[in-house]
Amino acid sequence: MELQRPHREVVSFVRRSTRMNKSQERAWTQRERYLVDVPRDDTSTSIAPGATIDWPQVFGRTAPLVVEIGSGTGDSLVAMAAADPARDHIAFEVFRPAMASTMIKLNAAGITNVRLVEANGVSGLEELFSPGQVDELWTFFPDPWHKARHNKRRLVDTAFGALVASRLAPTGVWRIATDWADYAEHCREVLDDHPDLINEYADSGGFAPRLDARPITKYEQRGLRAGRDVFDLTYRRRHD
Repeated sequence: MELQRPHREVVSFVRRSTRMNKSQERAWTQRERYLVDVPRDDTSTSIAPGATIDWPQVFGRTAPLVVEIGSGTGDSLVAMAAADPARDHIAFEVFRPAMASTMIKLNAAGITNVRLVEANGVSGLEELFSPGQVDELWTFFPDPWHKARHNKRRLVDTAFGALVASRLAPTGVWRIATDWADYAEHCREVLDDHPDLINEYADSGGFAPRLDARPITKYEQRGLRAGRDVFDLTYRRRHD
């Protein structure tokens, strides 16, 4: 009998070490305040097919939902959620020390409208949100995967664009930021002619102005010091 190979989840990230410092360890012991547990599939960052989350129950209210894929240490997330208390924010991240750092910042700021999910954000968007449920999606500084043989691991592709469009509310938007020019051009090549999406700034050069609410993070500062420009893009659902 031929042995079946186990199913492997396709992801656009490499999971790094989970070693934490003392502050992060303390924050992680109190993670129930912010972390949403989800049913798993084959891997520790997967989400079981058919899994659902009742977001109004999680937050204790019904509010527009903002989703961030790859929230890192939460510098953008914490500042933007604090400035936008009328909406609830869900962030997907797989690097535990980064999630613990985010929890420290959320606790220090007294923020209650954020929850974290330790999972692949693509699966999370597909499984945990209904069509038209997401008010805004953020993918700030996704891994550019420079080497040609790794391009297939880039988060932004045609299939992901279709998924995003299906989950966005009729007036919802998808915000992208990158400090790599080739990745910005890749996004435009994939999304500007996408059948389900419209570039909000197609008539004015294609790139969006910097979102005032998005702070300059340490990661972004490193790119700027290295001489890289930051490119912002905004897409919305197409309505025919």
